[in-house]
Amino acid sequence: MIEKAAYHAAFFFNEMSTAFLFPGQGSQHVGMGQELVQHSPEARAVFDQADELLGFSLSTLCFTGPEIELIDTVNQQPAIFTTSMAVWAWMQAVGWEMPQFVAGHSLGEFSALAAAGVVSLADGLRLVRRRGELMKLAGERAPGAMAAILGLEMTAVQQLCAQASEQTGRPVQVANDNCPGQVVISGDAAALDTAVTLAEQAGARKVVKLPISIAAHSPLMASVVAEFAAAVDETPMHTAVCPVIGNVAARPLTTPDEIRAELKAQLTSGVAWTASMNWLLAAGVDTFAEVGPGDTLLSFIKRIDRNVKRVQPESVIGNP
Repeated sequence: MIEKAAYHAAFFFNEMSTAFLFPGQGSQHVGMGQELVQHSPEARAVFDQADELLGFSLSTLCFTGPEIELIDTVNQQPAIFTTSMAVWAWMQAVGWEMPQFVAGHSLGEFSALAAAGVVSLADGLRLVRRRGELMKLAGERAPGAMAAILGLEMTAVQQLCAQASEQTGRPVQVANDNCPGQVVISGDAAALDTAVTLAEQAGARKVVKLPISIAAHSPLMASVVAEFAAAVDETPMHTAVCPVIGNVAARPLTTPDEIRAELKAQLTSGVAWTASMNWLLAAGVDTFAEVGPGDTLLSFIKRIDRNVKRVQPESVIGNP
């Protein structure tokens, strides 16, 4: 059961090792952040800064939609980043302390870096906006597809992706190893269709093609790698105040050099989320809090280890 955190959160940090998790694309919903800003001037300030920096009302898009514009990756990525940062600003204002570790799922890795002091809110938002623009461009240059495969082990999915790539001569690979029994694949549409068929033949419990034409975390992002690398290199970065568990490395990162290398690799590499969470568990982390819209990452950690404490800070907004 997900705990509804005490307002000042002291209980959850008493003699516990904690990790804050920041969600990625798919966690958005119309209305996110709206109640938060009614109770937190710190959160309101984050949205105000984002509106000014982007030159349009991102806050209105988050609070009232329309959904069709919110889910456009160019808007979706800065919207989720900003909402997560607004939650983090509120958490700091009401007494949450820095955790022992932070981690973010795909896009969420940028939110984790901002929380760890690696990038400023403004620089992080600029980089995320650029990432969304470039990923959309890559999708237009090389349209692809993604699908979630449920009920197969990671090694089995890797094997069927390799088989599909060999059969079609086109790339498809694991994009997200979310938790045992839930793996997302990404790549060329024909290769992905072949992989889906192979997964069904292998006994997958369920296969769901995602409503997206961008093959994130796959070689189809290659056409924008150089442009994104330039954006990463131009972004000022500082040593992390607490370790950030990298999506690709699945280990703690702290220095600007290793973080830049991680972000550049992340665009075409899979998200090793299960391995990242297992690293945290092995390090003694027993409490996980999801900072941002939704509780998807808490559901993943439950599948990985049912015994850890799971905390949703935003659930107590307006209930001191």
